[in-house]
Amino acid sequence: MVLQYTSTAVDPPVTLLRGVDSYENDELIENMLPEDVWFHVDSLSSAHVYLRLKEGQTIDDIPKQLLEDACQLVKANSIQGCKLAEVKVVYTMWSNLKKLPGMKPGEVSFLNPSSVKKVNVKKEKTIVNRLQKTEKTIVIDYESARAERERREIEKKKAARKINLENKKEEERRNREAAELK
Repeated sequence: MVLQYTSTAVDPPVTLLRGVDSYENDELIENMLPEDVWFHVDSLSSAHVYLRLKEGQTIDDIPKQLLEDACQLVKANSIQGCKLAEVKVVYTMWSNLKKLPGMKPGEVSFLNPSSVKKVNVKKEKTIVNRLQKTEKTIVIDYESARAERERREIEKKKAARKINLENKKEEERRNREAAELK
């Protein structure tokens, strides 16, 4: 089971996902997608929160209000962090997470530590309350989600190949016309 939240800090609203416990966090670590951003309270036990980027969006393009929502959610779901006035939250692309043999459930490392971003987060109960009102328990069919993503990627590649072929044909046509004029 995964908990789903809806951030209305941006328009259109965006879905945030949170693992229920450390074992669920491990399942999320194994099954999320390359366009997902992972959030965690730095140096403290906390939930893992994920945000799926839109096509063409990068980790640096996350709107400030949406970033704040994800950070507040992860802070509120840290046993120690929720009691503190301020914590550091780390976030990085899912593809930067590394799970090593022998690590405890929910524990991760990073492939490239310099790609991990940090932000100071102060407690904002109004944001947490707004997000908690949208909480739903869901079951994710990871296999179907991956298959759908692969289908979209194949369609994008086909469309790009078609455009490249059309551009090449057009260029060849222009070259023929230019040669005929000489």
